[in-house]
Amino acid sequence: MISYPHETHPAPGSAVEVAPDILWLRLPLPMAINHVNVYALRDVDGWTLVDTGVNARRCREAWEAALAGPLAGHPVVRVLVTHHHPDHVGLAGWFQAQGAELLMTRTAWLFARMLTLDVQTVATPEQIAFWQGAGMVPDLLEKRRAERPFNFADIVAPMPLGFTRLEEGQVLRLAGRDWTIRFGHGHAPDHATLWSHDGDIVIGGDQLLPSISPNLGVYATEPMADPVADWITACQRLRPFATERQLILPGHKLPFTGLPDRLRQMIENHEGALDRLRRHLAHGAHTAAECFAPLYKREIDEGTYGLALVEAVAHLNHLLNRGEVTRIRRQDGAWLWSLASDRPHP
Repeated sequence: MISYPHETHPAPGSAVEVAPDILWLRLPLPMAINHVNVYALRDVDGWTLVDTGVNARRCREAWEAALAGPLAGHPVVRVLVTHHHPDHVGLAGWFQAQGAELLMTRTAWLFARMLTLDVQTVATPEQIAFWQGAGMVPDLLEKRRAERPFNFADIVAPMPLGFTRLEEGQVLRLAGRDWTIRFGHGHAPDHATLWSHDGDIVIGGDQLLPSISPNLGVYATEPMADPVADWITACQRLRPFATERQLILPGHKLPFTGLPDRLRQMIENHEGALDRLRRHLAHGAHTAAECFAPLYKREIDEGTYGLALVEAVAHLNHLLNRGEVTRIRRQDGAWLWSLASDRPHP
């Protein structure tokens, strides 16, 4: 059963001690999910921070308040980043510039540093082709063609060369505890989660969230990826390590217990979405953009359209890899998807 030992979250700049020598902080984000949880682990030599928020004024101010307040008296000696997304890695370089060691998985560091260096003033031809293939609505496609795209570097501080690699199965000593690194996948490749050897605490990042599902998206960088398969496999692989008493420290929302039930739910959520998608395609061929209703069961506005689109492609790719659907290219460049027994005509 899932429960929440802490009913309220800390205000920016403050902290809640969720376990001896482990502080929970929350930072504001300028996006649909308006916060990210970060953690500070205290050792003799100073603090290890887990995740950082984005490189934006409000996040930096929250950190400055925390460093002067609940973290005062100890230096930040290392920063451990669970995965490469901006809300988790955004200020890693900022802390590195102040002398902190950076710990990340190799894949996460390579992705983050590559993306900070890949600054575009207009959408690339590959990105436009991907949006066309997904069936993005024409007015939004034209808007995306004309506007400056989001760049990773907009909210991620420059990352200098140099990091310490986290590996699957590695044991770290932090906050007086030994922790085993276990990788998640699907939301982000080689996503690091930390499992304490005393069985009391798991630092889950975005791999282990309560009440919401992280985005499983396909992008122009790897258009045939199958993050849904990666996600389900990762959840199944982590299940043997989950217990009812573990306190899960997630990247968003509230710390929780009841991980066995939550892992089951996270698998079932996507299996249910796939069933709804199969039924939708049984009535005819559709583009990815025409699959929002069965997948999300709510209205998708412009602010969430991009994330909805890449997740729709992810679920269709999964069915394609299972041989359950086929696709053909429409004259406008969009892929039309149908059940394998019902091939559409453009």
